[in-house]
Amino acid sequence: MTAPAPAVDVRRGEDRFATRISWLDSKHSFSFSRHYDPANTHHGLLLVNNDDVVHPGAGFETHPHQDMEIITWVLRGSLVHQDSTGHSGVIYPGLAQRMSAGTGILHSEKNDAWRLNNQEPHTDPVHFVQMWVLPDEQGVDPGYEQLEIEDELLRGGLVPIASGMDRYDGASAIRIRNRYATLHAARLAPGDEVTIPDAPFVHLYVPNGTVTLEGSGPLGTGDAARLTRTGGRRVSADEPAEILVWEMHATVA
Repeated sequence: MTAPAPAVDVRRGEDRFATRISWLDSKHSFSFSRHYDPANTHHGLLLVNNDDVVHPGAGFETHPHQDMEIITWVLRGSLVHQDSTGHSGVIYPGLAQRMSAGTGILHSEKNDAWRLNNQEPHTDPVHFVQMWVLPDEQGVDPGYEQLEIEDELLRGGLVPIASGMDRYDGASAIRIRNRYATLHAARLAPGDEVTIPDAPFVHLYVPNGTVTLEGSGPLGTGDAARLTRTGGRRVSADEPAEILVWEMHATVA
């Protein structure tokens, strides 16, 4: 198969598909649900990059998934996870979380953490990014993993959140079932700079703040860059920012 030509495809936040209903403001980087564009189904191994804001007391009721690695990264607020394998808990900023759907799993995600401790309801929305990649192997047992990595993020630089790659074995917070993919995150102060990995496919997403991508200019909140065989490029923060970077050494067939 012919290797794809080097390219940087900048996608602006305001151009994303959007789902807005009474309790949810969701923006989709790729085709999702009723939003379908045959020319925008994935980049590398990444099929879903949804930026969601869920109102307090609301959320996604129990629903199924199968044969998918699902990573949820909370930016603000808290999200209650419950699934059919018996796992439950509250996801919050700095907590890496992965759910492997495998042969099939049911789960719910709600902004109602106060109900766990019979506390007074809060009025804060939860803001999170949910990302899906295909697993290497279908039909495996469902699984769940989470780990607090706030300290690592505070030290600076790119932090591997979730990986199935050998090179990050023991270094990433949690593992995914794809040996060609790693998700990194960084929190950047103004003037901070990181170099994104040199991989055939890289997806850079800016959920908060403004950064400058070497050779491509500024990226603001909600913007993304899809890099194909461009080498490692520098990303510098123009203001306090957070970035999510997928390093991928394969693509969807």
